[in-house]
Amino acid sequence: MIVLGIETSCDETAAAVVNGDGVIIAETVLSQLDDHRPYGGVVPEVAARAHLEHVDVLVGETMAKAGLDFHKLDAVAATGGPGLIGGVIVGVMTAKAIACACNLPFLAINHLEGHALSARLSDTDRVAFPYLLLLMSGGHCQLLSVEGPGRYTRLGTTIDDALGEAFDKTAKMLGIGYPGGPAVEIAAKQGDAARFALPRPMQGRPGCDFSFSGLKTAVRHVALDLPEGPLQESDIGDLCAGFQAAAGDVLADRTSHALDDFLMSHPGGRSLVIAGGVAANKSLRQRLQVLAEERSIELIAPPAALCTDNGAMIAWAAIERIQVLGMEKARDDLNFKPRPRWPLDPDAPTAAFAGIKA
Repeated sequence: MIVLGIETSCDETAAAVVNGDGVIIAETVLSQLDDHRPYGGVVPEVAARAHLEHVDVLVGETMAKAGLDFHKLDAVAATGGPGLIGGVIVGVMTAKAIACACNLPFLAINHLEGHALSARLSDTDRVAFPYLLLLMSGGHCQLLSVEGPGRYTRLGTTIDDALGEAFDKTAKMLGIGYPGGPAVEIAAKQGDAARFALPRPMQGRPGCDFSFSGLKTAVRHVALDLPEGPLQESDIGDLCAGFQAAAGDVLADRTSHALDDFLMSHPGGRSLVIAGGVAANKSLRQRLQVLAEERSIELIAPPAALCTDNGAMIAWAAIERIQVLGMEKARDDLNFKPRPRWPLDPDAPTAAFAGIKA
């Protein structure tokens, strides 16, 4: 089985060809960082226009790398949501056009499912179901029990900001550039995490929900209380280190609660998987590794290149669905409409708020 995957949900235009063994035959990712850097964040209209300008050329380049004609594909898949609707429409319509022209099945893939299954994108050491997933990105921060393709139970989510958004806003407040996540991680390496007393929102409370708006606000207040004038490099490093340490403590606390719930339902589950762009942060990986060792479970993370948005995870999620359901049940109708809001667990409430009510 060979599938082309297209990803255009945010600020990366990406395509990849993946086979049923989890081998990435070819992939291409075009970053839009230079387009959005002047604004300090992703501008949806700019992103959509960039996808429209480049996606057809990028798909062609990826197929050329793979040495394949479109008619040799078994299916074509694209992110159908959630994401910035303009970009999602571009990717979906491109995939539909290829499917129509070459008489191929079309699959619309949930972007979050792409991340959720990315740790299984391996031809040698594929993590087994079920596993606990910590999904953290610029738009999402969730804990889910993953039992198979299309089978997810959400245990916790953020009640306000996603962790990636908090990283980006912290970087913007401190004036250290865009994208914010890598900038904060680099600055934190030279900082003293103990200098500033930053809060650990929700830590110690029941439940598995997250909250990061208070931590982000605390960073701003500390920065404003420092002597007037440009922030010193040492101040920036200490604030970044403190923010990152606080985020790591919160992740470990909430994930530990989720492990209690997960292992009660799945006593044989022994894996904690982290995915999404924030999962590329080495400090947070190390903090969660400590938790995993304390709980005698295995921490699994995709390579950094598969943590950020990419076409390979979309193609692989399509393959996983096809392998379980068969092609006829797995494929989507060409009337599929992009979904800017598309939860992995549609039965879960918008936010559990368990920690706040306790």
